[in-house]
Amino acid sequence: MATKYSKASGAKVKKAMEEMKAGTLRSGRSKKKVTKRNQAIAIGLSEARAEGKKVPRKSTASRKK
Repeated sequence: MATKYSKASGAKVKKAMEEMKAGTLRSGRSKKKVTKRNQAIAIGLSEARAEGKKVPRKSTASRKK
């Protein structure tokens, strides 16, 4: 069975988590500091997706919001 995520996308998530722990990760237009683990993961996956790395599509529930 094929993997869902590429190694490069995992590295992006890892980098985002390290930035969050250091207190330097900021989110979106508001540039507020990220404090939640799930938000850091989402930012890392989003960056990987934007670069064209292998990441599954967002779920339909989160796309409708």
